[in-house]
Amino acid sequence: MLKLAAAGVTALLFTASPLVCAETPSAQEPEGLTAAHLSALTDARVNIIKAALQLTPDQERYWPAVEDAIRTRAKNRLARIANAAERVAELRERGPIEVLRDRNPVDFLQRRADALAQRSADLKRLADAWQPLYQTLSPDQKRRMALLTVFTIREMRNAVEQRRLQSDDEDED
Repeated sequence: MLKLAAAGVTALLFTASPLVCAETPSAQEPEGLTAAHLSALTDARVNIIKAALQLTPDQERYWPAVEDAIRTRAKNRLARIANAAERVAELRERGPIEVLRDRNPVDFLQRRADALAQRSADLKRLADAWQPLYQTLSPDQKRRMALLTVFTIREMRNAVEQRRLQSDDEDED
């Protein structure tokens, strides 16, 4: 139980850390998280999951596929974020009237469909990688995994809500 509590506290620190970094960027770094921050965060999350599950030697053989799927999903997410940032920067360079005049809803739908297809493929790959490992987990390991999942979803929900509130505050200013 102590290990589970320690894993939960560690997960809290690592999931809350991007929020702190995003709120207080240093003068030397661009606003928000850098690729190095996100890579370190992915490493920490992978290590937390593996530590919380306390895999047996037989279960360890399934872990590389899971870890690879987690890292691929994180890498592709970073690429989507970078593409969106490029698109926003491109639109900011043009005037608002020009942007409205030249908008193309079909191109937007194509870009959105491609992004969703990539996210779907990544999620499917992650589920496929987890399947054989999950079947070998003990009831205690499954409970720890469920706890981490609930905790992660709650933290994601809180982060989204905080970003929405920050966006609302910026819009009011």
